[in-house]
Amino acid sequence: MRLVTFQESGTTRLGRLDDQEVVDLSAAAPELPTEMVALLEAGPDALARAAGADGTRFPLSSVALHSPVLRPPKILAVGLNYADHIAETGMAKPEFPMIFNKQSTSVTGPFDEIHRPQVSDKLDYEGELAVVIGRRCRHVPRDRAHEVIAGYCIANDVSVRDWQMRVPTMTMGKSFDTHCPLGPALVTTDEVGDGSGLAIATWVNGEIRQQSNTKELIFDSATLVEHLSTAFTLEPGDVISTGTPGGVAAAMKPPQWLIAGDVVKIEIEGLGRIENTVVNEPDTATGF
Repeated sequence: MRLVTFQESGTTRLGRLDDQEVVDLSAAAPELPTEMVALLEAGPDALARAAGADGTRFPLSSVALHSPVLRPPKILAVGLNYADHIAETGMAKPEFPMIFNKQSTSVTGPFDEIHRPQVSDKLDYEGELAVVIGRRCRHVPRDRAHEVIAGYCIANDVSVRDWQMRVPTMTMGKSFDTHCPLGPALVTTDEVGDGSGLAIATWVNGEIRQQSNTKELIFDSATLVEHLSTAFTLEPGDVISTGTPGGVAAAMKPPQWLIAGDVVKIEIEGLGRIENTVVNEPDTATGF
């Protein structure tokens, strides 16, 4: 099943993506929650009803897709998790997963604009497989991680490199508004299994920059769930962005930073694509 959060006629609600149509779950199954985290919290029976419901359908081209999870409770990201990316950075392979946070306000839709910030010109892309947690859990052994994963989507861990490298935590440089496009859908595990063995690629203006496979992850999804849940509770709607392969702009000679007008497209086998255009951060973004 492919669950989406979409907007139609000014209203945001949940849907199920069937090829090029969106089933409006608020009409097809009005007893279900109307927001993704609440749907995941409602459990397997609610998801089963969502999978079987039918009724009002909209052409995909007539709706706007938002991030499947509008405001994840947590966004937990992983650095240096592909060998080719480690090699291009010149850093050592980590003994344990390198975890940092992206703030939930960085989330944006799969086809929304990315802001090139006013304070930096060192804007970079990172195509990644994202895990979405489906059950509240703690101390999950690796061999049971599949029981708490609701599914997967595509993430772009957009990075402001000079802000990222100012301090070891990296959070500031990873959390600018619009710097976490997610989508296009939450694809459940019955369609893509454990998320391994999926081809992943990133293009900028039609030029391929990253090309790998999720089988190359050093710490796979199950290992990350086990590791993270050792320390704290994972909750429905939490997102784990699993790391990027080699080919980032910072590693090019010279670096090819993103500029206004650039289009970044990321595809992962079985999950679809996200595509975001870079624009200069508007002056109105100050918000006061």
